[in-house]
Amino acid sequence: MTLAAVCLTAVFQIVQNQDWGYRPVQDIGSVRAEDPLLLALLRTPLSLYVPALDLPVWGALAQVLLVFGIAEICLGRWRTLLIAYAATLAGTLYARVGIALGPDSPLGLPASDALVVDTGPSAAVVALAVYVCWRYRARWTAALVVVAMVVEVLIKNNLAGKEHIAAIAVVLAVIAVQEWRGRRPGQRGVEPRPGTRSWKPPIRS
Repeated sequence: MTLAAVCLTAVFQIVQNQDWGYRPVQDIGSVRAEDPLLLALLRTPLSLYVPALDLPVWGALAQVLLVFGIAEICLGRWRTLLIAYAATLAGTLYARVGIALGPDSPLGLPASDALVVDTGPSAAVVALAVYVCWRYRARWTAALVVVAMVVEVLIKNNLAGKEHIAAIAVVLAVIAVQEWRGRRPGQRGVEPRPGTRSWKPPIRS
Protein backbone atom coordinates (compact mmCIF):
# COMPACT_ATOMS: atom_id res chain seq x y z
CA MET A 1 0.00 0.00 0.00
CA THR A 2 2.77 2.43 0.90
CA LEU A 3 4.68 1.80 -2.31
CA ALA A 4 1.47 2.27 -4.29
CA ALA A 5 0.86 5.58 -2.49
CA VAL A 6 4.41 6.78 -3.24
CA CYS A 7 4.12 5.79 -6.91
CA LEU A 8 0.71 7.43 -7.27
CA THR A 9 1.99 10.65 -5.68
CA ALA A 10 4.96 10.67 -8.04
CA VAL A 11 2.74 10.06 -11.06
CA PHE A 12 0.40 12.90 -10.10
CA GLN A 13 3.38 15.22 -9.63
CA ILE A 14 4.81 14.37 -13.06
CA VAL A 15 1.47 14.65 -14.83
CA GLN A 16 0.34 17.92 -13.22
CA ASN A 17 3.58 19.61 -14.30
CA GLN A 18 2.88 18.87 -17.96
CA ASP A 19 1.01 21.35 -20.12
CA TRP A 20 -1.61 18.73 -20.91
CA GLY A 21 -1.78 17.19 -17.44
CA TYR A 22 -2.49 20.04 -15.04
CA ARG A 23 -6.21 20.28 -15.72
CA PRO A 24 -6.95 16.51 -15.56
CA VAL A 25 -5.19 16.24 -12.18
CA GLN A 26 -7.12 19.25 -10.89
CA ASP A 27 -10.37 17.71 -12.08
CA ILE A 28 -9.88 14.35 -10.34
CA GLY A 29 -7.80 15.07 -7.25
CA SER A 30 -7.61 18.74 -6.28
CA VAL A 31 -10.07 20.03 -3.70
CA ARG A 32 -10.93 23.66 -3.00
CA ALA A 33 -13.47 25.09 -0.59
CA GLU A 34 -15.25 26.78 -3.49
CA ASP A 35 -16.06 23.38 -5.03
CA PRO A 36 -19.54 21.89 -4.53
CA LEU A 37 -19.48 19.65 -1.46
CA LEU A 38 -20.39 16.44 -3.29
CA LEU A 39 -17.67 17.03 -5.88
CA ALA A 40 -15.14 17.74 -3.12
CA LEU A 41 -16.06 14.52 -1.31
CA LEU A 42 -15.63 12.54 -4.53
CA ARG A 43 -12.19 14.07 -5.10
CA THR A 44 -10.99 13.74 -1.50
CA PRO A 45 -9.68 10.12 -1.68
CA LEU A 46 -7.37 10.97 -4.59
CA SER A 47 -6.45 14.35 -3.10
CA LEU A 48 -4.38 12.33 -0.62
CA TYR A 49 -1.88 11.74 -3.41
CA VAL A 50 -1.77 15.12 -5.16
CA PRO A 51 1.31 16.98 -3.84
CA ALA A 52 1.36 20.76 -3.52
CA LEU A 53 2.79 22.50 -6.58
CA ASP A 54 4.71 25.06 -4.52
CA LEU A 55 6.62 22.52 -2.38
CA PRO A 56 9.43 20.09 -3.30
CA VAL A 57 7.88 16.79 -4.32
CA TRP A 58 10.77 14.82 -2.86
CA GLY A 59 9.78 15.97 0.60
CA ALA A 60 6.23 14.74 0.07
CA LEU A 61 7.44 11.40 -1.30
CA ALA A 62 9.80 10.91 1.65
CA GLN A 63 7.03 11.73 4.13
CA VAL A 64 4.60 9.30 2.52
CA LEU A 65 7.20 6.53 2.29
CA LEU A 66 8.37 6.91 5.89
CA VAL A 67 5.15 7.66 7.76
CA PHE A 68 2.75 5.58 5.67
CA GLY A 69 5.26 2.72 5.73
CA ILE A 70 5.63 2.75 9.52
CA ALA A 71 1.87 3.10 9.95
CA GLU A 72 1.15 0.20 7.59
CA ILE A 73 3.58 -2.03 9.49
CA CYS A 74 2.25 -1.00 12.91
CA LEU A 75 -1.46 -0.55 12.23
CA GLY A 76 -2.21 -2.57 9.12
CA ARG A 77 -3.28 -1.45 5.69
CA TRP A 78 -6.93 -0.63 6.25
CA ARG A 79 -6.55 1.22 9.54
CA THR A 80 -3.77 3.30 8.00
CA LEU A 81 -5.98 4.22 5.05
CA LEU A 82 -8.95 4.96 7.32
CA ILE A 83 -7.00 7.37 9.52
CA ALA A 84 -5.36 9.01 6.49
CA TYR A 85 -8.72 9.52 4.81
CA ALA A 86 -10.38 10.82 7.99
CA ALA A 87 -7.58 13.36 8.45
CA THR A 88 -7.80 14.53 4.84
CA LEU A 89 -11.57 14.77 5.04
CA ALA A 90 -11.29 16.80 8.25
CA GLY A 91 -9.09 19.32 6.48
CA THR A 92 -11.46 19.50 3.54
CA LEU A 93 -14.47 20.17 5.76
CA TYR A 94 -12.60 22.54 8.05
CA ALA A 95 -11.74 24.81 5.10
CA ARG A 96 -15.44 25.35 4.45
CA VAL A 97 -16.23 26.00 8.12
CA GLY A 98 -13.25 28.34 8.48
CA ILE A 99 -14.28 30.44 5.50
CA ALA A 100 -17.83 30.60 6.84
CA LEU A 101 -16.48 31.87 10.19
CA GLY A 102 -14.43 34.54 8.47
CA PRO A 103 -11.00 36.03 9.21
CA ASP A 104 -12.17 37.75 12.41
CA SER A 105 -12.57 34.41 14.17
CA PRO A 106 -9.51 32.63 15.65
CA LEU A 107 -10.60 29.52 13.74
CA GLY A 108 -11.67 31.40 10.65
CA LEU A 109 -10.14 31.85 7.22
CA PRO A 110 -10.24 34.67 4.66
CA ALA A 111 -12.58 34.24 1.71
CA SER A 112 -9.58 34.09 -0.65
CA ASP A 113 -8.65 30.67 0.79
CA ALA A 114 -11.66 29.22 -1.03
CA LEU A 115 -9.46 29.25 -4.14
CA VAL A 116 -6.52 27.47 -2.46
CA VAL A 117 -6.01 23.76 -3.11
CA ASP A 118 -6.20 21.56 0.00
CA THR A 119 -3.06 20.32 1.65
CA GLY A 120 -2.63 16.96 -0.14
CA PRO A 121 -0.87 14.10 1.70
CA SER A 122 0.63 16.20 4.50
CA ALA A 123 -2.49 16.24 6.71
CA ALA A 124 -2.67 12.45 6.54
CA VAL A 125 1.05 12.20 7.32
CA VAL A 126 0.69 14.37 10.42
CA ALA A 127 -2.36 12.47 11.69
CA LEU A 128 -0.73 9.07 11.16
CA ALA A 129 2.44 10.21 12.93
CA VAL A 130 0.48 11.32 15.99
CA TYR A 131 -1.65 8.15 16.06
CA VAL A 132 1.30 5.76 15.74
CA CYS A 133 3.22 7.64 18.43
CA TRP A 134 0.25 7.37 20.78
CA ARG A 135 -0.31 3.70 19.96
CA TYR A 136 3.26 2.81 20.83
CA ARG A 137 3.50 5.17 23.80
CA ALA A 138 5.94 7.61 22.19
CA ARG A 139 4.11 10.42 23.95
CA TRP A 140 6.92 12.99 23.76
CA THR A 141 7.31 12.47 20.03
CA ALA A 142 3.55 12.86 19.53
CA ALA A 143 3.60 16.05 21.60
CA LEU A 144 6.53 17.35 19.53
CA VAL A 145 4.59 16.81 16.29
CA VAL A 146 1.57 18.65 17.70
CA VAL A 147 3.70 21.55 18.97
CA ALA A 148 5.47 21.79 15.61
CA MET A 149 2.13 22.10 13.81
CA VAL A 150 0.92 24.78 16.24
CA VAL A 151 4.15 26.74 15.74
CA GLU A 152 3.67 26.41 11.97
CA VAL A 153 0.27 28.08 12.24
CA LEU A 154 1.61 30.84 14.49
CA ILE A 155 4.48 31.59 12.10
CA LYS A 156 2.69 31.05 8.80
CA ASN A 157 -1.05 31.38 9.30
CA ASN A 158 -2.29 29.73 6.09
CA LEU A 159 -4.83 27.13 5.02
CA ALA A 160 -2.39 24.20 4.99
CA GLY A 161 -1.27 24.84 8.55
CA LYS A 162 -4.81 25.03 9.88
CA GLU A 163 -5.79 21.89 7.97
CA HIS A 164 -2.94 20.12 9.76
CA ILE A 165 -4.42 21.24 13.07
CA ALA A 166 -7.85 19.96 11.98
CA ALA A 167 -6.30 16.60 11.11
CA ILE A 168 -4.64 16.42 14.53
CA ALA A 169 -7.93 17.33 16.22
CA VAL A 170 -9.69 14.42 14.50
CA VAL A 171 -7.01 11.90 15.40
CA LEU A 172 -6.95 13.14 19.01
CA ALA A 173 -10.71 12.62 19.14
CA VAL A 174 -10.21 9.04 17.90
CA ILE A 175 -7.53 8.51 20.54
CA ALA A 176 -9.79 9.92 23.27
CA VAL A 177 -12.61 7.56 22.30
CA GLN A 178 -10.27 4.57 22.30
CA GLU A 179 -8.84 5.56 25.67
CA TRP A 180 -12.35 5.93 27.10
CA ARG A 181 -13.41 2.54 25.76
CA GLY A 182 -10.28 0.97 27.21
CA ARG A 183 -11.09 2.33 30.66
CA ARG A 184 -14.69 1.13 30.73
CA PRO A 185 -15.42 -1.59 33.30
CA GLY A 186 -14.95 -5.05 31.87
CA GLN A 187 -12.87 -3.81 28.91
CA ARG A 188 -9.45 -4.50 30.35
CA GLY A 189 -7.88 -7.88 30.05
CA VAL A 190 -6.81 -9.94 33.05
CA GLU A 191 -3.09 -9.84 33.75
CA PRO A 192 -1.44 -13.26 33.43
CA ARG A 193 -0.36 -14.94 36.61
CA PRO A 194 3.05 -16.58 36.88
CA GLY A 195 3.08 -20.04 35.41
CA THR A 196 0.11 -19.52 33.09
CA ARG A 197 0.39 -19.65 29.30
CA SER A 198 -2.41 -17.29 28.37
CA TRP A 199 -4.13 -14.11 29.44
CA LYS A 200 -6.94 -16.14 30.95
CA PRO A 201 -7.00 -16.79 34.70
CA PRO A 202 -6.03 -20.34 35.73
CA ILE A 203 -8.84 -22.84 36.12
CA ARG A 204 -9.65 -23.73 39.69
CA SER A 205 -11.38 -26.95 40.61
